[in-house]
Amino acid sequence: MMRILLAADGSKYTKKALAFLVAHETLAGPDDEILVVNVQPAMPPRVRSMVGSAAVQSYQEEEAEKVLAPIRKFLQRKGLAFRCEWKSGEPASQIVGAAKRFDAHMIVMGTHGYGMIGRAVMGSVAQRVLVDSQVPVLLVK
Repeated sequence: MMRILLAADGSKYTKKALAFLVAHETLAGPDDEILVVNVQPAMPPRVRSMVGSAAVQSYQEEEAEKVLAPIRKFLQRKGLAFRCEWKSGEPASQIVGAAKRFDAHMIVMGTHGYGMIGRAVMGSVAQRVLVDSQVPVLLVK
């Protein structure tokens, strides 16, 4: 049984990674399990104190559900074993941490494909996951 973590940010790159994953039964077949993880950005403490923790939690949950609902529906139609969860914080560390907790054999994620200058200016979640992960990472562009 293969346990695969799919990092989902709701972008077209997530859709490509999901399509690649389900199109290759050697990666995700009927006996395997997929954990779909969405990471919401942490709210600054000042915002959290102004609007309250409950409001922040509710907002993040709604935003995560916008990403996870279509993936959930798609995976149900494909008949694959999966579960979805969302986290709040720095995306790369949350993805790597979820992979450890899930005891994942692999992380699958889309990459935006920024060039060297784009990564230097904006950073790259995929690059950080590659560096920090203890399991193989499949990047789909």
